[in-house]
Amino acid sequence: MSQTREFIVSETDEIIRLDKFLSVQMPEFSRSEIQRFRVVRPDGATPKFSEKIRLGDKFIVEIPEIVTDIATENISSDFDLEILFEDDDIIVVNKPRGIVMYPSAGNKTGTLVQNILSHTHLSALGGDTRPGVVHRLDKDTSGVMVFAKSDAAFRGLVKIFSEHDLTRKYTAFVWGIPNWEEAEITGNIARSSRNRQKMTMVKTGGKPSHTDVMVVDAWPRAGVSQMKCTLFTGRTHQIRVHLSSHGFPVLCDPLYGRGAAKLGSVKNPELLEFLKTHNGQMLHASVLEFVHPVTGQKMHFKSRLPDDMDELKYLLSEI
Repeated sequence: MSQTREFIVSETDEIIRLDKFLSVQMPEFSRSEIQRFRVVRPDGATPKFSEKIRLGDKFIVEIPEIVTDIATENISSDFDLEILFEDDDIIVVNKPRGIVMYPSAGNKTGTLVQNILSHTHLSALGGDTRPGVVHRLDKDTSGVMVFAKSDAAFRGLVKIFSEHDLTRKYTAFVWGIPNWEEAEITGNIARSSRNRQKMTMVKTGGKPSHTDVMVVDAWPRAGVSQMKCTLFTGRTHQIRVHLSSHGFPVLCDPLYGRGAAKLGSVKNPELLEFLKTHNGQMLHASVLEFVHPVTGQKMHFKSRLPDDMDELKYLLSEI
């Protein structure tokens, strides 16, 4: 059932936009949420959220009931769910490679969100197809992820990720042997004008990005390195773009990997067969650390390497 609240602009209130005024009065809701509420004046007129309030203005806000479960037809359990942690507010899982995050035009079933919904509920604040989703991994990137079960957790996690107040570390196997042990990669990332599926580094425009990279291991005979990448921003394809732009593309990456040009240098037949036949970039979200959005507890999760990356590491060690 929806609820109704009334607010009157007083002398102590700042003269600002209506949506900002309401977000101050109702801090439990984000401004984007408030803009979906029905707001009227006592005479029934509907004000614009962009208009500035005036002293004495009165607003009646109708807050719709928030449904935290998604329709049952969107639920499916097409693969085993590996749960790393769960309480009333959040659920942390290890995402498999090859699994899409949530339903879309080309992926109606078999998504990670649908599989989680077969196990538990998720906050509907993310939308009809993205309940509980506060961050994402590409289809062919595996690793640790957190989803919001409660609305309070959703709002808290959105703030944590938007302010980058967390730690995210990835493991990547890349082409090339760097002459350095650590590097800091920064610069702006934007969508490529030549290929709309790709992102690229740009000198003007785009959004700032920052990744710290450390070499963990190297196999000179194969021309391959293992790297640990720490994200300080969360741009689309950020690690893949950063590493590729600096000459160290992720192995088996169909967009940025330049694999065909590299395969000619691979002499080991087993490694060559793996690289030719494997689908999905060798990138794994291995560590996620954050403060629990409801309890305030420090959370630390480390996800083991998936079987295919373990197999790759074994093949490299045998060369």
